[in-house]
Amino acid sequence: LQNDCKVEVQHLPPIHQPGQTDVRSINPPGLLYLPNAYVVPGGRFNEMYGWDSYFIIVGLIRDGRLDLAKGMVENFFFEVEHDGTCLNANRTYYLTRSQPPYLSSMIMEVYQAEKAAGHSDRGWLQRAYDYAAKDYQLWVHEPHLAGSTGLSRYFDFGDGPVAEGLQDETGYYKNVAAFFLTHPDRADHDLVETEPGKPNPDAVGFGFELQLCETTQNGKKCEPFRTVSLSHDYYKGDRSMRESGFDVAFRFGPFGAQTHHYAAVCLNSLLYKTETDLATMSDTLGKKEDAARWRKLAEDRKARMNQLFWNGSKGMFFDYEFETQKQSSYTYVTTFYPMWAGLASPDQARAIEKNLQIFEQPGGLDMSPTESGGQWDHPYGWAPMQLVGIEGLRRYGFNDDANRVAYKFLSTVAENFRRDGTIREKYNVVTRSSETTVTAGYHMNIVGFGWTNGVFLELLQKLPSDAVERLAREQTNTAPASK
Repeated sequence: LQNDCKVEVQHLPPIHQPGQTDVRSINPPGLLYLPNAYVVPGGRFNEMYGWDSYFIIVGLIRDGRLDLAKGMVENFFFEVEHDGTCLNANRTYYLTRSQPPYLSSMIMEVYQAEKAAGHSDRGWLQRAYDYAAKDYQLWVHEPHLAGSTGLSRYFDFGDGPVAEGLQDETGYYKNVAAFFLTHPDRADHDLVETEPGKPNPDAVGFGFELQLCETTQNGKKCEPFRTVSLSHDYYKGDRSMRESGFDVAFRFGPFGAQTHHYAAVCLNSLLYKTETDLATMSDTLGKKEDAARWRKLAEDRKARMNQLFWNGSKGMFFDYEFETQKQSSYTYVTTFYPMWAGLASPDQARAIEKNLQIFEQPGGLDMSPTESGGQWDHPYGWAPMQLVGIEGLRRYGFNDDANRVAYKFLSTVAENFRRDGTIREKYNVVTRSSETTVTAGYHMNIVGFGWTNGVFLELLQKLPSDAVERLAREQTNTAPASK
């Protein structure tokens, strides 16, 4: 690398868990080495991402690229061994956090694909089992425990503003501070005011000179400028929101500022899936005691999730604020995660299916009914949540719903590709367009895009043949515009 590519190679000390290394001391920040080739999401996201890679791997397997998919899973083994977990992405400034835990799901996809091809490799599965079990431990110990609930939360080990936010989301933190200044009723220990000559130890990062103004009949009336900063707790929530992958949504308070105060439906569904996957691996490897232990952990988690997340009157799963011991009221598409993971009861699945109209739009599944300005809220739909929701519906026999929603999303992606020749990271599912007007968080709609490509292939494969033919007819005799 040094000779052929003029890359400067530096060595890091051994890392056993995220946050062990002060990433601010690594200057300039760099790309972390991985031994195998990998597929990046696209655009500014030009490294291997944690949860993106699951949906990319699903698509690679559908496309017959099993060796590349397996190599990416091996890269995650390398991260678990050398960085302590599957990282948000392989950059030095991501050494403080993970992303939604899909490692066991990636392993099962690769193993089952190899088995179907007649190449079952028990030795590889044993290695995979060990790495998945090690990565699981991150989520079931402090500080990733959600109080005394027995469930888990998202939590970034770092402090202060994130490097990628400063680089790629110019003005983001100033806009957050301005929001809290103008909405003091929605600020929860997020904003800190300082006075000249009086340093405030609770103030972190930048100080912003902001002014409140109101328009009256006699013109604009403004208060004096105030110097405000965002707090330690805000930045912890901001970082934890980024570990969740849902950046930015208002699901965990404005701008996700309270993410680390919630036990999340999505995270605990994924951990339930991890526990059941590890039980399945244990069965295959002849580890009977391990299999029983993993199933017991899964059943315990399922019971706690039903107790704290399930809302029978609303017929959906909701996140849980463990410090106030209150269930969130924020309706969100992650209610489909327990169906995807198989922990929802048949009655719960029927109740969620009856609420499908809350999320179903002309272009697929909406993230939420709330239009916050964040890209992970209304009116946007994302490929990973289409797959989770649609596969959850299929798992419980709601095939007509699954086919209808899948067709809506597939046709939206295809129509936009026909129009501008690109595949995007997200779509406005109300207007069926790739044109977006995000106001909270980074504003771009990146071209690429890894998980949209992967999910498109997977949904298309499971669509009935008559629907596939209909989709093809709609695209006949058209070609993407040259770029």
